[in-house]
Amino acid sequence: MKMTLARAMDASAIGLSALCLVHCLALPVLALVLPFLGVWAHAEWVHVVFICAAAPIALMALMDWRTLRPHAWALVGLAALGLGLMLAGALEVPSAGWERPLTVIGGVILATAHILNWRRRHGDHHACP
Repeated sequence: MKMTLARAMDASAIGLSALCLVHCLALPVLALVLPFLGVWAHAEWVHVVFICAAAPIALMALMDWRTLRPHAWALVGLAALGLGLMLAGALEVPSAGWERPLTVIGGVILATAHILNWRRRHGDHHACP
């Protein structure tokens, strides 16, 4: 099967969401075993890098480049909600205790938007409006 730009963008977006979840859930556990990972697991720049990478890839994956319009506004809204929750978690809003839950929920929502976009784009046209 030929890898198109649209397919590559969807796959990249899903992969980044998965990487974010691994960062949020697995790295703290690994940091207990391997202390040098603890510095990277809690570094604020890592969160900024994830958000800065996720936002443009999400936008590009959800756009129809022939019309320069989003494929489905419902998916754009879902992705924006996921990115917003990830950003709130990264900025520790409302508090540091909410960082992990907001980031994980946001990552899952963003990944869901991309999976639905993948299904809509690549054959299952009933996956979303």
